[in-house]
Amino acid sequence: MTRYGDTRKSLKEEKLAPIKELGQNFLVHKSTAEAVARCGQIHPDDIIIEVGVGLGALTQPIAEQAAQVIGLEVDSGLVRFHKEKKDLPANVTLLHQDILKADFAELHRLSKGPLKIMANLPYSISNPFLFKLIEHQEKMDWATVMLQKEVADRLTAEPGTKQYGIPTVLLKSCATIKSLLTLKPAEFHPRPKIDSVVVRIEFRGTEHDQERVYDRLFFQKIVRAAFSQRRKTLLNTLTAGGFFRQAAGDDKKLAKQLTKEAIIAGDITPGTRAEVLDLDQFIDLSLAFSSKLKSVSP
Repeated sequence: MTRYGDTRKSLKEEKLAPIKELGQNFLVHKSTAEAVARCGQIHPDDIIIEVGVGLGALTQPIAEQAAQVIGLEVDSGLVRFHKEKKDLPANVTLLHQDILKADFAELHRLSKGPLKIMANLPYSISNPFLFKLIEHQEKMDWATVMLQKEVADRLTAEPGTKQYGIPTVLLKSCATIKSLLTLKPAEFHPRPKIDSVVVRIEFRGTEHDQERVYDRLFFQKIVRAAFSQRRKTLLNTLTAGGFFRQAAGDDKKLAKQLTKEAIIAGDITPGTRAEVLDLDQFIDLSLAFSSKLKSVSP
């Protein structure tokens, strides 16, 4: 079975098919796979985690550039195929594994350091995959991933736009994001309905937080609560978030008042909506809430 060319025919011959539930879209042109691999800026001593090996189209050019590739594939049919055909390069280790259930500590061990991830990402797992990276940001070096254009647009969105939201803010808090390459539907089988974009996410580690120390998990709770109802003001969404429930008890007016005071302490107008705040303002907000909570704790 060839990795490029008539993908539809090759899949049929091997009694394989794209699984709709997995959002599989296979690259069909060698030159495109090579261009995507170049976006990874791979060094000869890198150990790369590839998410979604598929037919191996992207695996081949990655393996040519890297010291080792650890490929994760959730489709048992594709795993079985590669093991039977032994068609993957010698420096590729194939694991039958779902990245959303993967042990990142184990991947970190196998990578012998911070994770370098490349993926022609199944569209169905884009958002949970990105949140998984954020959750394990301390184990990450970079990720170069192919996403639906609308997802990529969200990651690079600016405050005040419809695309700006939870993934934008949380990812910007720990990484820099660049869109590198746009791919048309004809580059895949089956053809998706919209363009795809290769995005490079470079994680900054903890050194960039030395001047502004804040609780990352609490910051994430603030961001999620603030965006929970986009049309409502911060005063309403953050009051509903229940941050002062313990301090206020059943007194809803007191809870709202404490929330208002915390927002103002963050130098933000309570009537503001979450979508207009930039990253620094969200950090200010989380610090103000954290300080207010300490001051009213029993």
